[in-house]
Amino acid sequence: MPEPEAPLAGALSDALLAWIPGARRDLPWRRRRDPYAVWISEVMLQQTQVSTVIPYFERWMRRFPDVRTLAAATLDDVLRIWEGLGYYSRARNLHRAARQIVERQGGQIPANRGELLALPGIGWYTAGAILSLAFGQREPVLDGNVRRLLCRVFDVTGDPRATATQSVLWGLSRELVESVAAPEAGELNEAMMEIGALVCTPASPDCQACPLAAMCLAHRRGRERDLPARAARREVPHHDVTAAAVQDAGGRYLLIRRPADGLLGGLWGFPGGRADPGETLHACVVRTVREQTGVAVAATSEIIRLNHAYTHLRITLHAYRCELLGGDASPLLCSAVRWVEAAHLASYPFPVTDRKILSRL
Repeated sequence: MPEPEAPLAGALSDALLAWIPGARRDLPWRRRRDPYAVWISEVMLQQTQVSTVIPYFERWMRRFPDVRTLAAATLDDVLRIWEGLGYYSRARNLHRAARQIVERQGGQIPANRGELLALPGIGWYTAGAILSLAFGQREPVLDGNVRRLLCRVFDVTGDPRATATQSVLWGLSRELVESVAAPEAGELNEAMMEIGALVCTPASPDCQACPLAAMCLAHRRGRERDLPARAARREVPHHDVTAAAVQDAGGRYLLIRRPADGLLGGLWGFPGGRADPGETLHACVVRTVREQTGVAVAATSEIIRLNHAYTHLRITLHAYRCELLGGDASPLLCSAVRWVEAAHLASYPFPVTDRKILSRL
């Protein structure tokens, strides 16, 4: 029996465009198709679930309704609104890009791929989403949902993270978007993203409800659940980490600002750090506070112990009340230090872990 032929781009596009009007979810960023709203929503949705993003997007748009408002804000304002959404480099890049757009583009988000790619935090996918959804240009997209859909429809068996496979998938996405008229490009891209999110899901694709099932090579060959190819799981390291709640004679707490290029960069929090092999937690908190701020402390009592997972590591955080022994606070292994009155702590952008320490204090 001969192998089935690969589906034609035009037939796939027609099926997707016929399906999307009755299937599209009512999401807040779809109620306004301007480039700013598309940009913000697409960045927020990177590696983050739609249900999580909705309240953050709505708060963000109330606080920063346009590029100029975002550019005029302080980084602390931006990080405070973003707090809890994770991957904080996204917020820092949005802020930097907004300032560049105001300074170099007169406050207008560019409608050109090259100019978009020159902005911090905008890659090929985000540029394609802005250009197609907001400007109606025939530009491809390739997020996780589209990648999974294309791997199955065209039976692409290579590792989707590999450069060669990425090139194949981008080519397929471009072929599809170029099979429609320019005004339909955004509609088609949104249909691919939506069908990947609602129908062609990772573990249990609903092939009976899929308008592409008759054309899908993986479905015809009975291996839709085997695609995309899965990379071997890596062991996630675990570290014990300490944090210090240090007060001066006036009751103010010592805070540090994390370096912009590190984990949780730009956020404020309590000083501390990772324990070295064989080091006690008490010794760790004393050492790391001194290394970061130059202040000498003694750990007195544990406030809270909590487990937290990041993408690439897990930690157990041990937070201690500490006695101030001496020294002038200065930013040694951090970008800034500050003594802050307890009543003002809530106004600072904190990571989730430090916010939990604050709740205990």
